[in-house]
Amino acid sequence: MLEYGRVVLTLSDVLLPAEKLYPNPTPSMNEGLSYDIEYDLRLIGCELIQTACLLLKLPQTAVATGQVLFHRYFYSSSFVRRQMEIVAMACTNLAAKIEENARRIRDVINVFNHIKQVRSGKTIYPLLIDQVYIDRKGEVIKAERRILKELGFCVYVKHPHKMITVYLKVLEKEREKDLVQTAWNYMNDSLRTDVFLRFTPETIACACIDLAARSLQIALPKSPPWYVIFGARANEVHFIMFSILRLYRHRPKSIEELEKLVNAVREKKEDERKKPRTDVIQSTELGNTSPPQPIAQNSISSTITNTTMTVIEHDVATVISTTQEVTNITTTTTTTSTTNTTNGKSSKRHERGTSRESSTVNTHRYHRSRRRRSSTRSRSSSQSSSRSSNHRSHKKKKTSHRSRSRSRSSTPRKRKHQKDKRHRSRSSNLRRKDKKRRSRSSSPEENHYSNNNKHPLSTKDTNNNLHQRSHHHSSKHSNGVSTSSSHKKLKN
Repeated sequence: MLEYGRVVLTLSDVLLPAEKLYPNPTPSMNEGLSYDIEYDLRLIGCELIQTACLLLKLPQTAVATGQVLFHRYFYSSSFVRRQMEIVAMACTNLAAKIEENARRIRDVINVFNHIKQVRSGKTIYPLLIDQVYIDRKGEVIKAERRILKELGFCVYVKHPHKMITVYLKVLEKEREKDLVQTAWNYMNDSLRTDVFLRFTPETIACACIDLAARSLQIALPKSPPWYVIFGARANEVHFIMFSILRLYRHRPKSIEELEKLVNAVREKKEDERKKPRTDVIQSTELGNTSPPQPIAQNSISSTITNTTMTVIEHDVATVISTTQEVTNITTTTTTTSTTNTTNGKSSKRHERGTSRESSTVNTHRYHRSRRRRSSTRSRSSSQSSSRSSNHRSHKKKKTSHRSRSRSRSSTPRKRKHQKDKRHRSRSSNLRRKDKKRRSRSSSPEENHYSNNNKHPLSTKDTNNNLHQRSHHHSSKHSNGVSTSSSHKKLKN
């Protein structure tokens, strides 16, 4: 049975085994990078994380987690394959998330760009949102995923800062602020080294307190040593103290020089990878070596060609047999068709003549019907056009009459004038009717008497009276009195 590996996630198992740590070869040493360059890259990466966290206003716990994750990752991966700056960005972003003080990736990238410009002495300008920024952002996100994958999502970091205050209270030195502050500073500086991957936080706290007491010349119990109470060992405390003091004596190289050295190592590795390919190609061309893969491919190709040739021969034989059968069938069909044609030549000629006659008759009929249809359509169109023109002229007349009547009766003076004309016409009609009635009602004797006994002035009087009566009658009729009532009054 195969045995599979497993990942154990426990809070106590946060230290790396001694097999992975220096002086044993690290992944970057296996790639051809010296330990001094690796040490400088670790220092510079941790400094970048610390300054970026200060500018992003993150707590010290986030700084500590970011630096510890940075050291852990590069003990499982090399600086040759991965860029130090991008991994530092990913560690700061991941540490801010772990400590529940998340920041945007854009802010992290801008801060690292600002630090790089300040250190190189270039003019400070903000990072533009272009393709370079988009690529950098994608690289940071991918690096964050790689960190989680390599560490197995074991990102827990136990911070020893609180232990310093507890241990000083036990030693009754908590009131000495200088001692507390220097021990705290040594603790923050020790994060740049790989001490947190080698020893427990308790031993690191004891080493920082002892180093601070020695630098300030504060006496602490030595026989037995005071840190034995907290489970620390002398050799471990001394190793931590020496590793912290080495930071102050060592001066790392600049980032540009380290990048050049790392790029040179990368180019060497690429050349070494390309060399075996070129050697194999040259050997195959010269014929000195016979690699096994081409032979196997040749044998496979020969078998494939043999099988294809057999299949093609079988197919050709089947095709030839089918073509022979088809030719036989066609010969039989042609003989039968010739016999049928000799017997039915005369009948076909007669049918052709009759079909020609019928076709001419049909064409004549078709043309006649088409002419009739065209004539009927032209007539109907002319009638419809005349009707439409008459209808439009009639409409125009109506509209003109209406517009005239409206224009005439628009003003109130014109309306009064029209009313007066109507009254005059009615009064004249009434006068005529009265004359006719009088002529009918009067007898011939009376008329004779009246004509004989006329006075020269009487004619004028009668005319005046008639004129007054007609005017009176017309005024009453206009006020709503009927003609019959006015006639009765005149008789009386």
